[in-house]
Amino acid sequence: MHLIALVLALLFCGPAAAQTREPQHPPAASDGNAPAAAAEPVRGPVTGLPLPRFASLRSDEINLRAGPGTRFPVEWTYRRAGLPVEIVREFDTWRRIRDVDGVEGWVQQARLTGRRTFLVRGGTRTLRAAPDAGAAPVARLAPGVIGTIRRCERASAWCEVSVEGRRGFLPREAMWGVYPGEEVR
Repeated sequence: MHLIALVLALLFCGPAAAQTREPQHPPAASDGNAPAAAAEPVRGPVTGLPLPRFASLRSDEINLRAGPGTRFPVEWTYRRAGLPVEIVREFDTWRRIRDVDGVEGWVQQARLTGRRTFLVRGGTRTLRAAPDAGAAPVARLAPGVIGTIRRCERASAWCEVSVEGRRGFLPREAMWGVYPGEEVR
């Protein structure tokens, strides 16, 4: 009888213990874009892809949940397709994400896309015709504007991006959605 009670307790309490909530705001990296330093890159147990990594929201309405499953309450609803997010954990078909404000929660993997996007941060930024601060301006980008990352060279401080049909270059430090030194193709 005690063995049955122990097995039932483990069945019902084990998953709950594994789902303990983590802080909403993880410790900030030096620039808000750097992944945790590690000797070997951490790989997701489901996909084998690096963690953390950037992705973007697939649609205009995505629920952020307290845990990896529909039985967990919705904590927030995102209403902005293309918003870049960091995938920080994986569990089955669920991904724990972190947004630009450091808020974390779980979304279904199908609600994310690997398309690389960025969010303009800081003040108004100038999209340039070439990767140089003196290059001709293409557009002025307000904080919060979302665009697509076309290419980032590993050693370059600039990335080639597009925003609403305009193509140009933006410094990495002006955007959230790419890591320092990360190559995006």
